[in-house]
Amino acid sequence: MSENDGVPPGWAVARLREVTIPCGTRNPRTCGDGEFAYVDIDALDNAHQRIATPKWLPNGGAPSRARMRIASGDVLFSLVRPYLKNIALVPDELDDQIASTAYCVLRPAEAIASLFLFYFITQEAFIQSVPTYGNSPPAARDEEFLDLPLPIAPLPEQRRIVEKIEELFSMLDAGVAALERVRANLKRYRASVLKAAVEGRLTEEWRAKHPDTEPASVLLNRILQERRRKWEEDQLVKFAEKGQKPPAGWQAKYKPPAPPDISDLADLPEGWAWASVGQLGMPGQQTVLTGPFGTDLGTGDMVTAGTPLLTIGCLTHSGLSWAKAVYVSQTKADELSRYVVRTGDVLFSRQASVGRAGLVTGQFAGSLINYHLMRLRLQPQTVIPAYFVVYVRGADTVRDYVREVNHGATRDGINTEQLLSMPVALPPLSEQAEIVAEVERRLSVVDEIEMETTAGLKRAAHLRQSILKRAFEGRLVPQDPTDEPASVLLERIKEERQQATSLASPTRRRHNAGTRQSRKS
Repeated sequence: MSENDGVPPGWAVARLREVTIPCGTRNPRTCGDGEFAYVDIDALDNAHQRIATPKWLPNGGAPSRARMRIASGDVLFSLVRPYLKNIALVPDELDDQIASTAYCVLRPAEAIASLFLFYFITQEAFIQSVPTYGNSPPAARDEEFLDLPLPIAPLPEQRRIVEKIEELFSMLDAGVAALERVRANLKRYRASVLKAAVEGRLTEEWRAKHPDTEPASVLLNRILQERRRKWEEDQLVKFAEKGQKPPAGWQAKYKPPAPPDISDLADLPEGWAWASVGQLGMPGQQTVLTGPFGTDLGTGDMVTAGTPLLTIGCLTHSGLSWAKAVYVSQTKADELSRYVVRTGDVLFSRQASVGRAGLVTGQFAGSLINYHLMRLRLQPQTVIPAYFVVYVRGADTVRDYVREVNHGATRDGINTEQLLSMPVALPPLSEQAEIVAEVERRLSVVDEIEMETTAGLKRAAHLRQSILKRAFEGRLVPQDPTDEPASVLLERIKEERQQATSLASPTRRRHNAGTRQSRKS
């Protein structure tokens, strides 16, 4: 069966190497005292597949990988982690500059429109067809990459295809931009709801209608007194069990949880009070527990199925998610039983994205936590755990506090004592419940719209790939039987390649049949 089978009449199939011209290399260090634009992997915006931030470097400071000569209209394809889609068309302003050897530089021959080639290699199907090797990182080989097939339309049809793709993509881009604006607005609205909630603005009318609500300060003092009373009872039991008489001044050994430093904190709404996380903890239990670390839990303990282990990636703005959970065996889970979470616990991120919080609901109860998470066990008679999560997500105080305790640190992080000292704006218990209900009501609408927006973006991405698929199957624009067949183009390309040298100048690729712009399209 011929490779040309399955392509439209007048089309042909060739290997990438057969329709591209070698671009050559250049060592900037041998080019005097000037400077050059360097296109490394970081220079690409792979979300939009364009060169966004090339670096201008002195010739003498050229990195060892700065060797690939590029010219206007070249197509760059990163052979390192191809699935990241670091693909771009070289613009006019980067003509005769230098790219990293991580790229395969495709310089289309005269009879191949640059954008035709560019759009072909941005297809998911093509990217998945690129063979890669190794894992650190996975990379493709130039020779095998250049041996991949490209369906070639007659040159006039290539231009019609590119024009149609640009037209359809322009409409798609407008729709995607609108969806992105919606998503950005939803993010801002979510933040504003949370901020209004923890500053008391969301429940102003509620407070006006409930003037006799017990202030949070009264509730807090009562709970703290109850905590001390319970401690004294426990101590007396211990003395009795040992047959000992309580020594003089034994009550003075009680250490109450420290209140927060409120010297620089804002005034609170009427009926609210400042408290520390330590004051809100469950009496008789460890309020804050950091997940296992060191030899207690390592990557070698992970299995494909078993007891779920929650990671920092499980904390999202919408709550806990299984998406980034991993698993350990039942034997390991039994060893780490003290790190099991239960319904009503709050998880707090202690490293990386410090300050995220999530509430453990029934579906996550029984899971373990890893070292990047802290488990908070709060007293529900004083603070509703769901309110605490709202507070952490919306309070400027939390953000400022985390920044302060990390001042001068080489790596973000928060320890147990710092979390216990974190200030919390505490409303009356009934107002906490009202805040949680109002936030959930408003954000449930946001979540629904956000899901629809995400689905719309996925549909747009799928439609983009469908357009490309139709284009390179010859079904996007009509064929013209009077167009010069692609087989004739290949013969001309063969002659052009024979005339090219391995160190061809970028100016050699200027074509007699039009400008750079006509060649790109």
